[in-house]
Amino acid sequence: MQNYRKLSVWRKAHAIALNLHQLSARIPRTGNLGLINQINRAALSIPANIAEGSSRPTDKDFIKFLYISFASATEVEYHLEFARDLGVISGQEFALRAAEITEIRKMITGLVKYLRQADR
Repeated sequence: MQNYRKLSVWRKAHAIALNLHQLSARIPRTGNLGLINQINRAALSIPANIAEGSSRPTDKDFIKFLYISFASATEVEYHLEFARDLGVISGQEFALRAAEITEIRKMITGLVKYLRQADR
């Protein structure tokens, strides 16, 4: 069991969730409430699953939650791509956030590899 707040991947995921919450607040509400809710839900799922998984008794269990977090990051990226194509966020905003999402997925992948090696 780990203190999730000490994990750099959680701190980065938490910052991304906060950034995406602020971004979604700037999306026009009319006709976009479902999209806004999906962005916020998926973004919050990234650090939440890291936190929950870190409290599990085994690294194998933690890894399952990291995979969920990874999938949520991919989901967020798609929602942002959709928002860009819909014209409710700019291409520049999408590129910035997509780069953050890519970074968090790389960090999650690195942590999974580390945990698998440590479990041997």
